[in-house]
Amino acid sequence: MGNKRKVIIIGSGPAGLTAALYCARANLEPLVFEGIQPGGQLTITTDVENYPGFPDGIMGPELMDLFRKQAQRFGAETKFNHVDEVDFSKRPFKISSGTEDFISDTVIISTGASAKLLGLDTESKLMGHGVSACATCDGFFFKDKKVLVVGGGDSAMEEATFLTKFASSVSIIHRRDEFRASKIMQERALNNPKIDVIWNTAVLDMIGDPKNSGLTGVRIQNLITGTNSEIDCDGLFLAIGHKPNSDIFVNKLDMDNKGYIITQPDSTQTSVKGIFAAGDIQDTVYRQAVTAAGSGCMAAIEAERYIESYS
Repeated sequence: MGNKRKVIIIGSGPAGLTAALYCARANLEPLVFEGIQPGGQLTITTDVENYPGFPDGIMGPELMDLFRKQAQRFGAETKFNHVDEVDFSKRPFKISSGTEDFISDTVIISTGASAKLLGLDTESKLMGHGVSACATCDGFFFKDKKVLVVGGGDSAMEEATFLTKFASSVSIIHRRDEFRASKIMQERALNNPKIDVIWNTAVLDMIGDPKNSGLTGVRIQNLITGTNSEIDCDGLFLAIGHKPNSDIFVNKLDMDNKGYIITQPDSTQTSVKGIFAAGDIQDTVYRQAVTAAGSGCMAAIEAERYIESYS
């Protein structure tokens, strides 16, 4: 088919690969650009126990590989390429990757959102081994354990409160002496007997061995006194926000003030007809693999209908 396509999918997490599966089964022969993190955020997740159909759980990378193989079985083509630039000003749309240009009747964007991290070397090594950026995904693994939550916004309050269902104790580490979270979220967390707060404190390092017992503690600094100390813990949850991977779509699609692509109600249609967005790139609420997969299905069906209306 060369560089002319009916559907091009940018991104390859549960949303993108589900969209690819549905488009392939509709004989649309989609092309998927998998990007710099093929499989999306699930590839840095160890055990996935909340995806339907896997009662014993499954490793995140393995789940995404199954998604990919299923889409390929029906004719989807996947490339481990990164998209550098897009032109949505006229149809067919143009997508540039490296030295190649591709054109397509429709585009499904599923580039996801990345959890903001502290940027520590030990953080990346221990991610999935006691360090997590998703309490909903991983909280279950910390039954009767001592966990920490880093952050001070609504997400941190929500994560901390959720974790009290499993953990024996939850400590929120926050850089300032007051939260930026909404009052109701603060009250809910602060009134929970399992939650305490470590104010005016930053995480300097994480302690543990990913090949052995995983995270065992963190090194912290009191930002008022400058004193360093260590805390023993079994888990640490980062709740300092997410950044949508939408930089290449700035000024080309309508976005909210955080950079999430805006889609129409009950639809994955963006502000440009024929361009659809699915998964965490447009989901500011749920951010789950199963909801991303569902919106990928929606995007594929809408793309197929759009193509039919123009054929």
